[in-house]
Amino acid sequence: MARMEISTETSTWLLQARDFLEEARRLKPGPARNELRQTAKVLHELAKLEAKKRHNGKKRRNGQSQRG
Repeated sequence: MARMEISTETSTWLLQARDFLEEARRLKPGPARNELRQTAKVLHELAKLEAKKRHNGKKRRNGQSQRG
């Protein structure tokens, strides 16, 4: 069975996304709030891509196949 590694570091993208969402929560509904929420969503997607890339890099270094 493959061993699962859990990262203890938090992505910079996720930290920024959290900050944008906190700021958006302080605003009344409207265009500015929506823009901050959309920006946070994009940052979250970047964090997911970064994590996937990092995970695939570790697989390669450990000699595992890139499939799956």
